Amino acid sequence: MRLQTLLHVKKARQVTLCATLSAMMLMTTGFTRAGVPTGMQRVDVRVDGRTITTTTVYGNPNDILDRVGVRLGADDTYDLKKVDDRRSEILVHRAVPVTIDYEGTKRNVMTTRKSVAQVLLDAGYAPEDIEVTSGMDADVAENMTIVVRDSEAKRKAVELARQQELERQRAAMVETSRGMQRYSAAYMMEATAYLPNDGGGSGVTASGMMAQRGVVAVDTDVIPLGTRLYIPGYGEAIAGDTGGAISGNRIDLCMEDYGEAIQFGRRDVTVYVLE
Repeated sequence: MRLQTLLHVKKARQVTLCATLSAMMLMTTGFTRAGVPTGMQRVDVRVDGRTITTTTVYGNPNDILDRVGVRLGADDTYDLKKVDDRRSEILVHRAVPVTIDYEGTKRNVMTTRKSVAQVLLDAGYAPEDIEVTSGMDADVAENMTIVVRDSEAKRKAVELARQQELERQRAAMVETSRGMQRYSAAYMMEATAYLPNDGGGSGVTASGMMAQRGVVAVDTDVIPLGTRLYIPGYGEAIAGDTGGAISGNRIDLCMEDYGEAIQFGRRDVTVYVLE
C-alpha cells in the first residue's frame, strides 16, 4: 500500500513538471494562438499570380518585399492591407505599357491603373474634354492603344476661340495709305505740329534722323524711339524725336510747310502703334 502511494505521488510530480516546462517554453518563445511569435506579424505577399508568406518584424513594405526577394520596377506600385493585428497583405501591381493616341499624336506610358479613365486622368486629360473609342470604363490591358479625341463640347469651344481670335485680329487692323495694317496698341493723344528747323536747331532729331515729314516727337516712356506709327490725317510715321514739352500722351508731328502746320494747330488724334 505504501509503495502504491509513493508511485502515485511520483507520477503526479512528473505531470506537474511537464506542465511547468511547457508553460515555460510558451513564455520563452512567445507564440500566440495564431502561431506568430510575439512582436512579429505574418505577411502574405501577392505578386505575379502567386502568394509568398513570411513572418517578420519589419513594418516597412519595401523592407518586407526585399526580404522575400520581390523587386519593384520604377513604375510598379503596391497596396498594403491590414487583415488583423497579426496579419497583413501586400498586393504588388506590375506596370504595363499603354499607348495613348490623342488626335493622331501617340504617347507611351507605363501604368498600374485598372481602367482607361484612371490612365487618362493620370496623363492629365479632363474627362469632359475627350471621347474614348473603347469607353472610359474599359479595362486596361498590356500594350493596348487608347484612342482619344476631343469631345463635341471641346471642339465647339476650340472653334469659338478661333473665331474670337480672328475677330480680334480683324478688329486690330487700321486702313493706311498702304492698305490694311495690323496694330498692337492705340493711344488718344494731343497733337501739335513743328517744322524741321524750329528752335534754330540743325534739324537732327534725338534719334539721329533728320527732321522731316513722317518723323514725330514722343515721350519715350509711352512710345519708344523707332516705333512705327500711323496717325489718321497725317499718315505713317516713325517715333524719332523728343521734346521738353512732349510728356505723357502728347505727340509733335513734323511738317515741312508752315501753312500746313498752322492749319493743323492743336488737336486730339488716335495714334496707332503698327506691328
